[in-house]
Amino acid sequence: MSLLAVRHLKKAYGAVQALADVSFALAAGEALAMIGPNGAGKSTCFNILNGQIQPDAGTIELNGRSLVGLKPHRICRLGVGRTFQIAATFGSMTVRENVQLALLSHHRRLTSLLSLATHAYRDEADTLLARVGMLDQAQRTCAVLAYGDLKRVELAIGLANQPRLLLMDEPTAGMAPAERDALMQLVTSLVRTSGIGVLFTEHDMDVVFRHADRVIVLAGGALIAQGLPQDVRADPRVRAVYLGGSPESDGPAHA
Repeated sequence: MSLLAVRHLKKAYGAVQALADVSFALAAGEALAMIGPNGAGKSTCFNILNGQIQPDAGTIELNGRSLVGLKPHRICRLGVGRTFQIAATFGSMTVRENVQLALLSHHRRLTSLLSLATHAYRDEADTLLARVGMLDQAQRTCAVLAYGDLKRVELAIGLANQPRLLLMDEPTAGMAPAERDALMQLVTSLVRTSGIGVLFTEHDMDVVFRHADRVIVLAGGALIAQGLPQDVRADPRVRAVYLGGSPESDGPAHA
């Protein structure tokens, strides 16, 4: 059984077909990239998977359990985490406190926030920070961190919910090339060691083709290709609508 099974997903906004009969699956321990030009339907798909919007038709199952119709907090409780294109942390709080806050939410103790924020789940927070290489900066406020380090903190926050599926929206946006590779190497290492599934969108094709196990391609709301990175990269239709040029060229036509 797939960890995530999406079948015949459809969503329209008036005459605009944001998603048109999209189906794909994701296995535990797999990093799956979703790529495509602007307006392809990637954000719509993510927001449906996360429960922020509801599909017009189709099914979504996590380990065989339907997610359609559930609110975002219920989907989160079932083991779906998410990171966003713009890192979302509390700048005035320390790195450790940001992760502790996520752990308080996971353990449903937000009513004790004021009294527990600096003490609760400290060891658990430090374990997560160690996993993402940020334990040595645990006492720094997020406001003073480099952007690449903020992305690592956000990843620790995403892992606080103990997700089985992690949705990552443009995880390397705004990062320098070396930081991008370092972050994605960390993500794929976590995928292998923890067995979680990761679905990520990304405009940097070097990141996609180096770090994804498989790739799916959306264009105009439709799924036009899926498969191993090298096969998708060489697909004539993908090159025509997104990548451009020859199979050796590096960047998308519509980054």
